Amino acid sequence: MTHRFARLRRFRFNLPQRIAAGLLLLFLAQGLWLTSRQTLSDRDYRYARCGRETWERPSQLAGYFTTCGNIHDGLLAYRLAGLPLTLYLLVVSGLDRFRKREDRVVQSSGELSTWELRHQMTHVLLLLRLPFLLAGCLLGAGVWWVTRRLYGNLGGYTALALYCFCPSIIKACVSPNPEVLAALGVYGAVYTCIGVAHAMQGPRRKWRPRIVLLTAALGIAAASHIAALPVAALLGLALMLWVAEGRRSQVLPVVLLASAGALVIVFACYGFSPDAFSYVFRSAAGFLWFSLDPARRFFATLGNAGIAVASASAALLFLGLGRTRYFGNTAPLLCTLVLFPLVTTGVPGSPWLWALPFLLTFVSGVFADAYESPRRRIALAAGGAIVLLQAIFCILSLPGLL
Repeated sequence: MTHRFARLRRFRFNLPQRIAAGLLLLFLAQGLWLTSRQTLSDRDYRYARCGRETWERPSQLAGYFTTCGNIHDGLLAYRLAGLPLTLYLLVVSGLDRFRKREDRVVQSSGELSTWELRHQMTHVLLLLRLPFLLAGCLLGAGVWWVTRRLYGNLGGYTALALYCFCPSIIKACVSPNPEVLAALGVYGAVYTCIGVAHAMQGPRRKWRPRIVLLTAALGIAAASHIAALPVAALLGLALMLWVAEGRRSQVLPVVLLASAGALVIVFACYGFSPDAFSYVFRSAAGFLWFSLDPARRFFATLGNAGIAVASASAALLFLGLGRTRYFGNTAPLLCTLVLFPLVTTGVPGSPWLWALPFLLTFVSGVFADAYESPRRRIALAAGGAIVLLQAIFCILSLPGLL
């Protein structure tokens, strides 16, 4: 027991953590500003209605989990969109029992639709977006944690600042969709795989918590986009084989075990309904292809100018400086090159968004090496100018995201 409390006391909220928290608050403020100027769309009503049904009254029709039809991919996004509304309605309905009939918030009787609730529940639009904003903050925290451990404080600041002022990520967090959830799962799974590979050099008791975390990360990826499961598992497997010297024979069983656990999580998202779950494998949700158009559009967008300049600079430094070519920088670069060209052909999706955390990790790693070079001041000034440029273009482009 003493040992457990000692481990909990390791966390410190010192200056680096405060700076990271401040950047994440700026990210959240941008998302809330956009949310306050949006209106409910048909997409919002679909996610709210279908999401609420997954919690309140799943359909009993064979092959259907809700009356919305077959949700054959991204059910986690529907569940997260509907959960705040369901919880809010439960709380308000419970409090109404202690109010006079004329003072009750929910005046209608019976089951209320989202269309009816928009007048009786406050902040419906915010409740729909809050889970995705929090997922975006969690992904940013993950990027900060990984890059700070690998490259130090300056590398962590660079990655997190570029992340918090990335219009593409902000846009993905201010509407119900599975993309930011899939990005969180893929990024977490890949780096957890690397953590498991490192833990394999030690006693087996240190493997278990990391394998459980890997299963959860793969489960989030799979429940967001079923195609993200094989992508994350294969990337993680390749990197584990690279790192786990002397233990390579045990890598594949670990990845297969975690992948099986991820499928159980997806099965649980469908309420353990075999008919609804089976449709995931009878649809085209897992079909992928390759295209350079997403990369062209991303780097050609003015709001991403700072990230484009940072990426080009990092690529030149990576090719020109031998000290930057090591596993910590090569791994995120390879993941970026694999993920950016992917496109989903069977369902709507944006796999290029899954590549952005890896791209920012690569940029911060190369920049961190430059910060430690003999021309440290010039590198710091250039890195700061690029981050400032990205922040300015991001803020200017926010109205265009509405």
